[in-house]
Amino acid sequence: MALSKRQRSKVFRGVQYGVLVVVLIVIALVADWGTIKRAFFDFEVMSKLFPDVIFIALKNTIIYTALGFTVGLVLGLVLALMKLSPVPPYRWIATIYIEFFRGIPALLVFIAFNFGIPLAFQVRFDNLTTVTIALAIVGAAYMAETIRAGIQAVPKGQIEAARSLGMSQGRTMATVVIPQAFRIILPPLTNELIMLTKDSSLIYLIGVQYEQLELTKFGRDAMNQYRGMTPILIAGALYLIITLPLGYLSRRLERHTGGKKVS
Repeated sequence: MALSKRQRSKVFRGVQYGVLVVVLIVIALVADWGTIKRAFFDFEVMSKLFPDVIFIALKNTIIYTALGFTVGLVLGLVLALMKLSPVPPYRWIATIYIEFFRGIPALLVFIAFNFGIPLAFQVRFDNLTTVTIALAIVGAAYMAETIRAGIQAVPKGQIEAARSLGMSQGRTMATVVIPQAFRIILPPLTNELIMLTKDSSLIYLIGVQYEQLELTKFGRDAMNQYRGMTPILIAGALYLIITLPLGYLSRRLERHTGGKKVS
């Protein structure tokens, strides 16, 4: 007797679950749990990481991300308005910027600002300024496209109604369009914040003092010092403390805005 499509789907899922259970059993039997505990769950090493991993590494990660996101959001808004401008040179400049910085790794931007610009212009920024500018430049390229899509998603009727009340184009954009656009794009902007949180780890390229360490660099230095993966595990857990609530917030905001997509 032939199985229905639903029955075949149930059988297929059952086979998948069975394979997963078998794999987990095999891993549990062959794993050297003593070595795993020493490498990843060394509580003596964990105790030595605190409180610095919180009050230095986690704090700096949040500061770098917040500054980069704030500056990047402002720059992204300017770029989005330039790309929507009726003036062709503004559109060209914004398009070139966005395509360029979306097309290269953030790693190269950090290298350029820490080594290239000082070499070319004899100007050197402090580490906080370098991280803020590098994160903002990268984030702005992505946020500009998100903001542009949000502005274009605002119903045309809202703009026409504002203009019919005698509002200028600039006032209409500032008081009607942009506020509504930001309500639409809050979920993708939250995702950009998560991306910048992870990109802040690139600060290791510029060389920082102990008081300026963020989570990844702190974890790498501690891993080399204690010869184990416990510091990396702690750093990863703290990243999740930042990113998981942000991911949850993004999903809630998307539901609250009716799941309206921007593209």
